[in-house]
Amino acid sequence: MQNLPIMYSYENYPMVAQDVELESMAEKLRESVTFLPLKDLRYVDNATQGHTWFMSSLNDTHAEGEVQYQYFPSEPSKGRVLCLKGRDTHDGSRNYYALAWWEFLPRNATAVKGLTFVSYNHYNYDNIWHGLSATLPFVAWYQREGCQSPDRWILYHWGEIRQRMSMWLGKLMEATFGGFPVIEYFDGVEEGSPVCLEKVVVMRHNEGGMSLQRRMEAYDLMRCRARSYCNVSSKGRRRKIQLTMFMRTGPRSFRNDSLVIEIFRKACAMFKECRLAVAYSHNLTFCEQVKLMSRTDILVSPHGAQLTNMFLMDRNSSVMEFFPKGWLELAGVGQYVYHWIASWSGMRHEGAWRDPKGDTCPYQEDKHRCMSYYKSGRIGHDETHFTEWARKVVNEVRSRKRDAKYSDSSSVGCTCGKTSRTPPSVSR
Repeated sequence: MQNLPIMYSYENYPMVAQDVELESMAEKLRESVTFLPLKDLRYVDNATQGHTWFMSSLNDTHAEGEVQYQYFPSEPSKGRVLCLKGRDTHDGSRNYYALAWWEFLPRNATAVKGLTFVSYNHYNYDNIWHGLSATLPFVAWYQREGCQSPDRWILYHWGEIRQRMSMWLGKLMEATFGGFPVIEYFDGVEEGSPVCLEKVVVMRHNEGGMSLQRRMEAYDLMRCRARSYCNVSSKGRRRKIQLTMFMRTGPRSFRNDSLVIEIFRKACAMFKECRLAVAYSHNLTFCEQVKLMSRTDILVSPHGAQLTNMFLMDRNSSVMEFFPKGWLELAGVGQYVYHWIASWSGMRHEGAWRDPKGDTCPYQEDKHRCMSYYKSGRIGHDETHFTEWARKVVNEVRSRKRDAKYSDSSSVGCTCGKTSRTPPSVSR
């Protein structure tokens, strides 16, 4: 009988058979990877009410008071990594996710090393308030998990991929994590080919689940890192009081800026410690805004995204907010977002003035149309009320400073690292 080639010899047959079987199993593992739509249309009507439509088959890890997040690979994922496919910018149900073992990735998959932050935002990343709400939980995770900075970010809105965040938000993330965010949107990946990520943190609930203490710690870190990045210090101004009018142009601006500025100038002049500063949010760089806020004790501003900057003030600083007519009755809970950020970042929201005057909505039977009508309205003034309100707030700030109850945050919260915490649970 003719001798078989050595690889098929009787002595080597068990090894060959085993190799074939292992390769067959590996191929089955590759083929078993199942991609699901990032946007689960079953929850399209209640995406923000208890269940998320983003990666809906997977549960979050959540320790009491901490962020709700997913980490891959992990015990809940059975050691599997996250794979993503698709780069649709208009339909999240045409972008997909799956779990796979790093050693047995799907065919034609691109393996990406390093740490990736995957963010889900129900709104957008251009508005600095909504963008900050989506990125804040990553800061909290970073603080608790050994200060691991991301190699890249992947941004989703309703499962649709986004290619950028606002410059303000990008600069804040650069200051916090040590590098300007690299936004991955799979531009160089062949259409339909998956990308599998070595290490991933996924956030899809913004600040949900975080305790007040944890939120304040995250804001402390961002404030301190931003000031360090911009080479800003608030030391040496303990007895001084700066009242800053942070103005808008266009929608929700004051009808008469000069008149309102003069009212607050006179109120500030009642106190020898008080100095008035006036700035417009649209023409300041990120670091100019950081510097302005670091010097501000009282922030006077209309409702709008520019108020997000308040967390850059020292803790215990004050905020005075202004609204056009119609917001109280029609705007819903969204009108209170700057009350929330004031509380979460250690500030004092001193209330809001709502203009009672203005045109009347002609669509009284349709609240949605009326809110659209009032949303971009302009704001009038009440000299008597503004003067008394400003006098009261300045006096309270002066008293706190004299009583040494005023917090200098210039060096608070720049460090991060692991601390003891409650063991996590898993939730959806």
